[in-house]
Amino acid sequence: MKENTKKTLKIYWQAAGGYKPSGWLMLVTLCLATGLDVVIPLYYKQFFDYLAGSGPRDLLVRGLIATLMIIAALSFLQWLLWRVTSFAATHFQTRIIADLSNKCFAYLHRHSFSYFNNNFSGSLVKRVKWFTSAFEAVADKVTWNLLPLAINIFFIAIILLGVNIYLGLGVIVWVVIFLILSWAFTKYKLKYDIRRSETETETTGLLADTITNNANVKLFNGYGREVESFAQVTERLRRLRNWCWNLGNIFEAMQGFLMVVMEIGIFYFAILLWQKNALTIGGFVLIQSYILNIFTRVWDFGRTLRNIYEHLADAEEMTVILNTPQEIQDIPGAKNLKVTTGKIEFKDVTFNYNETRSILKNFNLLIEPQARLAVIGPSGAGKTTIIKLLFRMHDVTGGQILIDGQDIARVTQESLWQNISLVPQDPILFHRTLMENIRYGKPKATDDEVVEAAKAAHCHEFISSLSEGYNTFVGERGIKLSGGERQRVAIARAILRNAPILVLDEATSSLDSHSEKLIQDALDKLMKEKTVIVIAHRLSTIRKMDRIIAVDKGGIVEDGSHDELLKKPSGVYSKLWKLQAGGFIK
Repeated sequence: MKENTKKTLKIYWQAAGGYKPSGWLMLVTLCLATGLDVVIPLYYKQFFDYLAGSGPRDLLVRGLIATLMIIAALSFLQWLLWRVTSFAATHFQTRIIADLSNKCFAYLHRHSFSYFNNNFSGSLVKRVKWFTSAFEAVADKVTWNLLPLAINIFFIAIILLGVNIYLGLGVIVWVVIFLILSWAFTKYKLKYDIRRSETETETTGLLADTITNNANVKLFNGYGREVESFAQVTERLRRLRNWCWNLGNIFEAMQGFLMVVMEIGIFYFAILLWQKNALTIGGFVLIQSYILNIFTRVWDFGRTLRNIYEHLADAEEMTVILNTPQEIQDIPGAKNLKVTTGKIEFKDVTFNYNETRSILKNFNLLIEPQARLAVIGPSGAGKTTIIKLLFRMHDVTGGQILIDGQDIARVTQESLWQNISLVPQDPILFHRTLMENIRYGKPKATDDEVVEAAKAAHCHEFISSLSEGYNTFVGERGIKLSGGERQRVAIARAILRNAPILVLDEATSSLDSHSEKLIQDALDKLMKEKTVIVIAHRLSTIRKMDRIIAVDKGGIVEDGSHDELLKKPSGVYSKLWKLQAGGFIK
């Protein structure tokens, strides 16, 4: 934790370094304004000494008025300094918060596909939010609490030492003891704050997971189980939160006791000084003003320190993400992929998900330029893995994948993805308009180009029937559309992108027979002059492919055209064809 806290503060410090002018302006005006908190009571001391003084009343009144004018001028100056400080702090913090949000967003999205598969989206969102919120909270505590505390204590100690060395030393010793106890208690409480933060993350993740799967909760009678499971997590969170808050209550009780001892002791000593004419009535006012100032600051110190550590604990999870090397990165000096023909080659590719689970072993596959290849095989055979490796969702354990002779591990990921279009089995759309979702394949496309792509994918018809047309928002993950409608939107997006390599992963699996027929001619047009890889369980969709391979146990077990593979009665493809097509023919 200590190491992560340092890393968090380092990230915040680096972000603050970009806004030094407003930062320095904030610090200078803050120091001056806080210093006046110590200076102004000196004139109140003078004011009350005039009141308690003897002599001509007119002279005393003139002294009182003159002192009051000085107090007024200093108070106005202090007000002005605080206003400058607040505006400078606003300029300083808002820009840093924006920079931190952008940094988190950019770095998070550079993590691999598998990283997102292994983390709840809700918990990732929470980590980003808490990381930026933690900076705001820490910056506020340092600016408005810790710096004023240090400045006040320093100048108050100097002035009280001037009044009486024992009085000043007594205050200094008390403050040091108080601050050390606060620091020690905060360090002790920190480990429980970390556990609380981790449990809150777990609660958020579980909540997000069940909300995403709300239909499953209902349809599979999981309501009772999920409620009980969530209650167990929240109960653990309640216990940790209760313990953390009670620790805070115990320390605040200790603080209050120390303050009573301090105030009684200081005033008892002040009475002894007054008895010896070493302290005036104004001196009592000065001491009381300073004691109240100290009490306010040091009381906040314990709470401030705990809050800072709590927020740093909240930020730790995002700090870990920012310091976790991205699994898949562009090599230094990576060049852009240039696709001229679309030739794809898997050379001795080996891939293991972990040390014990081998998916592909010495896998070789050559896809000629603009060829249309279908990949079939049982679940778990490695069909989807081939696609994931082509997109560099994972890096190969061994071997190479080449596109037009270029190793995809040595080109930029952005250029790789720019040259491949994917229509997945279960398309996920943004909660944006249909126009924006289709245009995502080609950001600079005109509205007319979007509409043409939609017509080619046969989704223009249902879009036109919507009251908002292309400006209709589709809901989170496209939930407002049917599966077939989402798939047609995804196909329209791929048509608009018009990349030289096309991957269809069960692209018609969610379509009814009528929709599938409409889509087939669109796909035929889309496939022209492209290298195409199709993964399908419905063999009727791939019989027109130039070549079909059957994959099983990490290797190619059959390779040929539809007619060629049917000539092997005991082959994988022939058996699947008989099950799907032959059964219906009979």
